[in-house]
Amino acid sequence: MNDDLIKSFATFLLIEQGVADRTQESYCQEVGRFLNWVGKDGEKVVVDDIRRYLRLLSDLGQSSFTVARKISSLKSFFKFLCSRGIIDQDPTGNIEMPKLPKRLPVVLSIPEVSRIIELASGNEPLTFRDRAMLEVLYGCGLRVSELISIKLSDLNLKEGFLRVVGKGDKERLVPVGERAVAAIQAWLEKGRLKVARGSNPFLFLNHLGKHLSRMGAWKIVKKYVVKAGVKKRVTPHTFRHSFATHLIEGGANLRAVQMMLGHVDIATTQIYLHIDRETLREVHRTCHPRG
Repeated sequence: MNDDLIKSFATFLLIEQGVADRTQESYCQEVGRFLNWVGKDGEKVVVDDIRRYLRLLSDLGQSSFTVARKISSLKSFFKFLCSRGIIDQDPTGNIEMPKLPKRLPVVLSIPEVSRIIELASGNEPLTFRDRAMLEVLYGCGLRVSELISIKLSDLNLKEGFLRVVGKGDKERLVPVGERAVAAIQAWLEKGRLKVARGSNPFLFLNHLGKHLSRMGAWKIVKKYVVKAGVKKRVTPHTFRHSFATHLIEGGANLRAVQMMLGHVDIATTQIYLHIDRETLREVHRTCHPRG
């Protein structure tokens, strides 16, 4: 019974939730471990079972990040069971996530960004796409979901702006720099026309001429990061972190960065004030009388 539930859950995560393969695999493994431990069918689990499991994790000295991952997996699983009418009440409904220490995001240095982007050079149609994608990721600070959702109708290259639909379907205008504009134009003129199959509203396409997926974008980034020899754990979102950090290091107004990133709460943007410690140290050394 549990094997069938987990298989259905895996399909739900992949098809309906659109999660990455690695995330799907991790969630299913966590759910499987819990169900094996509790010794019950999924639909018979109650909140006391969840609490006993969390106490066990605490006794084992599991980190808050590990516990949070396990809770998140279980919450997704029981939410799935509720959505299918398999259970009436979610046993994880009142289970709170542990408070996590804030991790500063990974940020690329400016030379690292340049090294990665410059590797996307050549006359192949998809190389023009890759260059445009990397320039937009770093030059506009978009989320990967926003990047792959860009439509041709969202572009205003003459004015240097891009219309972005972010979280909660909220629209914003994001400036597009000269290098990103040039890369987009090159993709449109020298690459996309050769790749497209029929009418497709999206800017970025895969090798089959279809809409580029999140996973496709991730793989493209990974390819160039590996080629560049960058050892940091880099994802498409790393370019967004780097975009914000480099703007603030360059003296950008925090409110302006907030608007470009599409953050509802400026507190979310403020994390980028704490990233470049060496810059802070240099300011202190230069400006403080006892620096």
